[in-house]
Amino acid sequence: MKRWRGERAFHAHESARMDALNGLPLASFWRRAWAIVIDLLLVAIFRAVFHLNGHHENEAVKGSMGWFLIEGEETVRHLIESTLYFAVALKLGKGQTIGKWLMKIKVVSLMHESLTWWQSIERALGYGASLLEGGFGFLQYYIHQNRMCVHDRIAETIVIDLQRSRVGHAIHTDEEELAYEASEGITPETGIE
Repeated sequence: MKRWRGERAFHAHESARMDALNGLPLASFWRRAWAIVIDLLLVAIFRAVFHLNGHHENEAVKGSMGWFLIEGEETVRHLIESTLYFAVALKLGKGQTIGKWLMKIKVVSLMHESLTWWQSIERALGYGASLLEGGFGFLQYYIHQNRMCVHDRIAETIVIDLQRSRVGHAIHTDEEELAYEASEGITPETGIE
């Protein structure tokens, strides 16, 4: 019986997005850590200001099991509030929460020109995955070639250092690229002046 002898090898190729990101300087572990600490402090301040941190005693629920249910409810609420803060701040800040902005670092999507809502939510939820096993997900920064923690890999993102950008290497939006080409006299049809 004859076998089909067509080509059966996988051909990996980098996307245009990967080529655009190639060579960008990655943020250091400690700048990333300080950004998270700043953001967690802001979440705690928001809770204190808006009295979201207080105990809500329920007289109908008595005993140790009732206390456990109330504490569990508060923990879930705190997790939801923190996740919302990180997801919304990251998306609306175009890759920067307040802590990341102060530390001059930025989260960049590996797949899209800008972070999507889903990536922002995945990354916020991914912090929980990074905390598992005693925070080993954060320490994987030192193991991964591209300095990615667990939450980076879940959301398909990297964190770049905005202070150490290479000469001639920047992330442009489509509008910025078109404006640059127009100012240089480059036409879209030919790609030349």
